[in-house]
Amino acid sequence: MQQSELNYFKEILVSRKEQIQKNISGVNDELDQLNSLELNDEGDHASANNNSMIESAIVKQQEKELGEIKNALLKISTGNYGVCEMCEDPIGFQRLKVKPHAIYCIVCREIVEKTKK
Repeated sequence: MQQSELNYFKEILVSRKEQIQKNISGVNDELDQLNSLELNDEGDHASANNNSMIESAIVKQQEKELGEIKNALLKISTGNYGVCEMCEDPIGFQRLKVKPHAIYCIVCREIVEKTKK
């Protein structure tokens, strides 16, 4: 992969990383505010608990993506970016444009998806 392409993906990854970190911080602040509220009835408690569960699930998913992004940035710095972790073939440019932190090429991704079911 050419240096200009690596720089392109690095910019995208760094930007997404910063956005996720802001999102996680914002959600954590909201959860702290919810926990500090004095809720008066069961409906308020149920609503707050439901919102808390949804936001926690979102944070969990974003933390997973953040880890994948950090891994991709590490691969850029070590020269291993864009290589499938299963077959070691290059991951297609178009796939990386869609998911810059992809670790599998299309073929291997399909294999992984089928084996998870």
